[in-house]
Amino acid sequence: MSDCCSPNFKSNPIKKPCPNCGYISAGVSTRTIVHQIKHSWLWNDKNQSFYFCEDPNCDVAYFGEDNSVIVKSQLRSKIGVKDCTVNAPLCYCFGITQSEAINAPSIRNFVLTKTSQGICSCETSNPSGRCCLKDFPR
Repeated sequence: MSDCCSPNFKSNPIKKPCPNCGYISAGVSTRTIVHQIKHSWLWNDKNQSFYFCEDPNCDVAYFGEDNSVIVKSQLRSKIGVKDCTVNAPLCYCFGITQSEAINAPSIRNFVLTKTSQGICSCETSNPSGRCCLKDFPR
């Protein structure tokens, strides 16, 4: 199981405003970014901290301490929190969309079970680097 899905997981408390929109953004690991960006072998992380911008109206996906940015078009997949359609990705580990979760609430139990069994990859599959369960409809 990804550490992010563990009940004892503590996310990086450091936050920083997005240089493009000002949204207060949480830290994200370079491990997550490397798995999300196209042509990751060309990316230079510059040995700095990075942050994930969740603002749906902002084109920036990630930004560094030096305010360098990685925009949505540089990623391999869509970012669910930035895609306001029913087909937006919700759970990246199992390929579940917003509409599937709304129309079949039992899907959340499936994800909970698989996560508790250690069968998830949120840290690298979810662009935020956090557990997908937090985004499920209640």
